[in-house]
Amino acid sequence: MKRIATDAMLFRSRGSSDSGKVSFIELFFDLIFVFAVTQLSHSFLKNFTLEGAIHLGILTMAIWWVWIFTAWVMNWLNPETTRVRFMLIGLMLVGLIMSSSLTEAFEKTGIYFACAYTLFQVGRTAYTVWVLQKGSTELRINFIRIMSWLAFSGIFWIAGGIAHEENRLALWAIALFIEYLSPSLGFWVPRLGKTPTTVWDVEGSHMAERCGLFIIIALGESILVTGATFAELEWDLLTLSSFVIAFISSVAMWWIYFNMTAKTGHHFIAHSDDPGRVARSAYTYTHLLLVAGIILSAVADELVLAHPTGHTELKTALVIIAGPALYLLGNMLFTRIVAGVISAPYTVGVIVLVASLLLYSVISPLFLTIIATLTLIGVAIWGSAFTERLCQIKPLPGQHKTEAL
Repeated sequence: MKRIATDAMLFRSRGSSDSGKVSFIELFFDLIFVFAVTQLSHSFLKNFTLEGAIHLGILTMAIWWVWIFTAWVMNWLNPETTRVRFMLIGLMLVGLIMSSSLTEAFEKTGIYFACAYTLFQVGRTAYTVWVLQKGSTELRINFIRIMSWLAFSGIFWIAGGIAHEENRLALWAIALFIEYLSPSLGFWVPRLGKTPTTVWDVEGSHMAERCGLFIIIALGESILVTGATFAELEWDLLTLSSFVIAFISSVAMWWIYFNMTAKTGHHFIAHSDDPGRVARSAYTYTHLLLVAGIILSAVADELVLAHPTGHTELKTALVIIAGPALYLLGNMLFTRIVAGVISAPYTVGVIVLVASLLLYSVISPLFLTIIATLTLIGVAIWGSAFTERLCQIKPLPGQHKTEAL
């Protein structure tokens, strides 16, 4: 009886008032990804070219994927148990190696990144399969399917790490394609079939809080980069103005997500008859755009702090606009998935940002940043009222609103 009770403790409870609580060990685990996000922005600044942007996209997708898969695992496992804590601590060590290799992943540290990434993904999933020996059979088979897909993609990760740099991008792109495709196919495996989304008995409040915390990590890195750059510059009116605008932009991003998007997600997932399907699309995929947008915004803030006036290069303008545009696009897609609504504030915000790019050749980097920040503020103000109306809707099972509000 004692053994059965111990096994039961390995799993997160469902439906209780504290079942969605994020533990301290999960927060400790996230520190690895604070470092990873910092490494990503620095790697792009080091290679501020189209090639660098492509590398940034590949590595950001990989880092997000390894984190969100772990968040899904922790949606079932109880982090207060010793075995699960040791798993997270082991993953932290592997993750530290993975994060340390990011800046030169397409150069001399590619094999270290590939091996650490594959060990992280496959090792965590294999451990989960082992733990689920005493849990749900359907859920255990689900993780066997997931492990099969990750082992398959791992072949391409490691092959890319070994390959010459010109072939690495193609092999890693194939690996990511395999991994990003697999959830939409229900992790189908011959003989085992695919997993229905109803098996993903997601604890919605936990998933929402975990993803919200990753957004905090990304925003925190943005503020860290801005503060560190500002501290090293000579302080004058232009530098101070750039610093204040960068800070206001981060605050607007925080407001948009936590006062609008997160609130909408929590409301509609709570009323969904298939939360696993909603969480798979809304949290697993769309939040990648939010994270990418914040990273690009951090890069833009550093560029504008260093050179606020003068001619705006096209690549600088693209980063200044792409950051908030991707962020709003991610929020818009999230709202569309969870609520079935095309959000007018997000849509108009994206259109304004794209249109403002036409002015880049006649205005300074700082002024273009001000336009982008004012757009985010406008979306935050308009969107707050929009969200209040939206969250008064309680859809029937299987029913969504589809019209724009």
